[in-house]
Amino acid sequence: MAHDLLIKNGTVIDGTGAPGRKADVAIAGGKIAEIGKITDGANRVIDADGLVVAPGFIDPHTHYDAQICWDPAISPSSWHGVTSVVMGNCGVGIAPCKPEAREVAMRDLVNVEAIPFEVLDRGITWDWVTFPEFMDAAAKRGSALNLGFLAPLTPFRHWVMGEASMERAATADETAKVKTLMREAVDAGAFGFSTTILNQHIGYQARPLACRNASREELKAYSNVLKETGKGAIEIALTRKISVMAEDEEELLGFLLKESGRPVTFLALFQRDDIPDACPETRRKANAMPGATPQTSPLALTRELNMRNPFSFAAFTSWSRVFADKSKEAQRRVYADPAFRNHFREQLKSATGFSGDWSRLTVHEVHKPEMKKLEGRAVADIARDRGRDGLDTFLDLTLEDDVDIEFVLAQFNVNLKAVQENITDPRVLIALGDGGAHVDMLCDAGYPTYLLGTWVRERQALTLEQAVARLTAQPADLFGIRGRGRLKQGYAADVAIFDPGTIGSASRGERRYDLPGGAKRMVMPSRGVEYTVVNGTVAYENGNPTGSLSGQVMRS
Repeated sequence: MAHDLLIKNGTVIDGTGAPGRKADVAIAGGKIAEIGKITDGANRVIDADGLVVAPGFIDPHTHYDAQICWDPAISPSSWHGVTSVVMGNCGVGIAPCKPEAREVAMRDLVNVEAIPFEVLDRGITWDWVTFPEFMDAAAKRGSALNLGFLAPLTPFRHWVMGEASMERAATADETAKVKTLMREAVDAGAFGFSTTILNQHIGYQARPLACRNASREELKAYSNVLKETGKGAIEIALTRKISVMAEDEEELLGFLLKESGRPVTFLALFQRDDIPDACPETRRKANAMPGATPQTSPLALTRELNMRNPFSFAAFTSWSRVFADKSKEAQRRVYADPAFRNHFREQLKSATGFSGDWSRLTVHEVHKPEMKKLEGRAVADIARDRGRDGLDTFLDLTLEDDVDIEFVLAQFNVNLKAVQENITDPRVLIALGDGGAHVDMLCDAGYPTYLLGTWVRERQALTLEQAVARLTAQPADLFGIRGRGRLKQGYAADVAIFDPGTIGSASRGERRYDLPGGAKRMVMPSRGVEYTVVNGTVAYENGNPTGSLSGQVMRS
C-alpha cells in the first residue's frame, strides 16, 4: 500500500518519555498509519537519517487571536516545530464582539499584549460576531497550524454588560447570560476559559480589564460550565508579584479547582533575584493541589529598550524628565546630566526587576557604523573595557549613538540554577511563548527550540525524551487535546523533524516589517528544524513555510 508520506531512518521520540528508537513513520490520510520498519512505498519519502522524529510541539500560551487573520503561516511558531497553538489567554481577546465594541476589544489587546492599534485596525477581518463564529471563521480562512481556543472572559462580560463590565461585578442575571455564552463557546470546542487578576492588566481607556471585576459568584458559575461539560481547563494570570503566590491567590486557585473539577494553569513562574525563594514556595503550594499547574519559560525574560522611548524605566521617578520633553535635544541633556545619573544610581539600590546588573543589558542595535562592533555585547563588558562605571557606560553609549541606540534588557530568569529547578519539575508547564504579543519589543515564541538546544544539548538539564514529552504530551493532556501530542498509530500526523546537534533559536531576534501596514515586529529564527508536518502535510521545510493550509481548528 502506498502511503502519503514516509519518514525513514529517523530516531523516533514519541512524546511518552520512552527511549528514542530507530524507526520509520508512515502517514496516510493525515494520520499516523504505522511506526516501525516499513517497506511500503509512499507518494513522498523524507530521509530522516541523523534526525529526530518527534510529535509536533504544542504551544499552550499564545496571543495569535488577531494574527490568524493576516498570517496563515502563524510565524514564527511554525519555524520552531510547533504544530498546534492555543490562544485566548490572560482573559483578553476579540470574540465575542459586537461591531460597536470592536475598538474596545482592540484597545484591550493594545494595552495588555502590546500589539499596535494600527496593526489590529488594519489586520483584523471581523468576519464573526459570536465566539463559535470566530472559530468557524478561522477554520474557513485556513491555517498552517492547528488552532486551539480558550474563551477569554473579558469580551464575554463586555458583550453582556457593556462598559459596566469595566466597573463592577455582574448581577445574577448578567452572570447567567455570560455563563450561557461560555457554555456555547465550550460546546463549540473552546478548551476552557481564561482570566486574570493582575493589576497591570489595564484595558480600554486605562480602565481595569473587564474580567478583573468578576466576582466569586461569577467565577463559580463560569467554572461550573467546565464541571457540567466535563472538559476544558482554566488559565489565569495569578501571581501579582511574579512567581510569588499570595495567600488570597492560593485560596482562589483552590476555589477554581473545586468549582470546575478541571485543571487550572496559572502564570507565572519566573526566577527573580529580590525574592529568591518565590519559585520553590509557589511550586510547593501548587504541587499540594492536584490539577494546579504553574507555567514557566526556559528563556530569560527580556525586552527591547529604545532610548527614545525607554518605557522599561518609566517606573523610576528619575526618568520622568526623559518623558517630559521627548525631543532628541532634551533627552541628550538629561542623559548627560550628572544629577540625573546620580538620582538613577540611587534609585537602583532599592529597585526590583532590574537593580543595576549591567551584564543583563546588551547592545541590540546601533546606527553609527563605527559602533556596529558593539552589537551583541553586554554593557558590563564594554564598561570593563573602558574602565568605566556600568551606568555611565550605558548612558555614554546612548549619547555616542545620538540617542538612537537600542538595548535588550533581561529582567527575570537570569539565574540559571533557579530556572533549571523550574523546568525540571515535571509538574510545571514549560510555555509562555506569548506568540503574537509584545510584537515590537520581544519574541519568545522560539522557546521549544531554545529548550532543546540550550537546556537539553548544552546544559543537559533534561534528556531529549523528557523535553519532547514536556513540549507535546503534557500540554495535550492538560487541555484535553485528544489524538495529538504523541506519535501513535491513529493519532494526527503532526510531526517535528529536527537535527539534535544543531537545534536551537538564533542568538538574537530579527526585525521584520511585515505586519499590516508595514509595522515592525521582532521574530526569532530557528536552527535545526528541517520539517514541520501538520496533519500529514509539510508546512515548513528547509527554513521556509510551504504555504500549506493543512492546520485544523481543534475542538475540545
